[in-house]
Amino acid sequence: MEKKKRGFFHSLLFKLLVAILVGIFLGKSLGSSGIQVVDAIKQIMGDFIGYIVPLIILGFITPAIVSLKESAGKILTVTLIICYLSSVGAACFSFLAGQAIIPGLHIQSAVAQGAEIPEAVFRLEIAPIMPVMTALITAILFGIAVIWTQSKTWENLLIELNQIVLTIVEKVVITILPVYIAATFAELAYEGVLLSQFPVFIKVIFIVLLGHFIWMALLYSLGGILSKSSPKEVFRHYVPAYMTAVGTMSSAATVSVALACARKSKVLDPKIRDFVIPLCSNTHLCGSVLTETFFVMVVSQILYGQLPPTNSMILFILLLGIFAIAAPGVPGGTVVASLGLITSVLHFDNTGTALILSIFALQDSFGTACNITGDGAIALMVTGIFKRERAKQTKEA
Repeated sequence: MEKKKRGFFHSLLFKLLVAILVGIFLGKSLGSSGIQVVDAIKQIMGDFIGYIVPLIILGFITPAIVSLKESAGKILTVTLIICYLSSVGAACFSFLAGQAIIPGLHIQSAVAQGAEIPEAVFRLEIAPIMPVMTALITAILFGIAVIWTQSKTWENLLIELNQIVLTIVEKVVITILPVYIAATFAELAYEGVLLSQFPVFIKVIFIVLLGHFIWMALLYSLGGILSKSSPKEVFRHYVPAYMTAVGTMSSAATVSVALACARKSKVLDPKIRDFVIPLCSNTHLCGSVLTETFFVMVVSQILYGQLPPTNSMILFILLLGIFAIAAPGVPGGTVVASLGLITSVLHFDNTGTALILSIFALQDSFGTACNITGDGAIALMVTGIFKRERAKQTKEA
């Protein structure tokens, strides 16, 4: 028990909860001069995180593309396509649910309400090295080019770049995140509109949690259809993996438990199972994507008085599926990797991105549990697809 408590008190979730409480206290306690300093700190950190975003894209998407050549067979291709379709499908489901549910929540917009934040006492602008979409296109082109040229030098460089950027995310971005969140909530509390929105956040987290179970049910149903076997023979073994994911908030930390659970199933092909489950732990993030899609809609309604335009949401969803496959293996990895999309496609400001980071972190463990449990359904689908293909080849022979 002692170790579990100590682990929680050192977790990002605990740090963000403390940051939110500290931020609210500061916002209620500080005067205009104090908030000016807080606003300056927040803007500098927001610019710094924006500077890191193109590096995250280059450091994760390009190496992810290059790594495909190591096992670029049919099973890998089919699995990645299913992972992408699952993430995009979950996001579309979340978007449609948001369009139907969010107006009924009667969210009061924070636009033109509360006290005005005074101008920051100083500014230090940190421009990103390139726009987000430029970074995305560059990452894709470089990744494909390295595969075409079979450049070992660039392949090794990209592997090292991946480790460097991951270290920056873990050592710098995750470290300053609580301070950034505290500054954001201090401003929201100073404006006086934060507490009125708290019940909305609670409702939204429960709605998203329900969405996770609906999407998992859909995935396992489809897996049962494709494999012509009972999906219950997979998901009934996944309770330990789900609980481990809830406790660790990490797909990487849960993959060994998930693999042990999947191996108890009699309907999964052993070779496919042992390949797909570890692969999906890094590429199948349907729960995180579903959550982020719903949350950006809620935050947009709260801060900007309206839901994002449909055409912007469609582009956001299609690109988010790509970012999810290459998201870094850190708590909140999906939303951290996609910050560029939130700012460039949905045009969120620093307050919007900080609020997304905060509420996403509060439920990240359940999103991770949905990701991990959904991996069993993907393994079931791939088993069914290649079982039919092998049967067809045997028949033709």
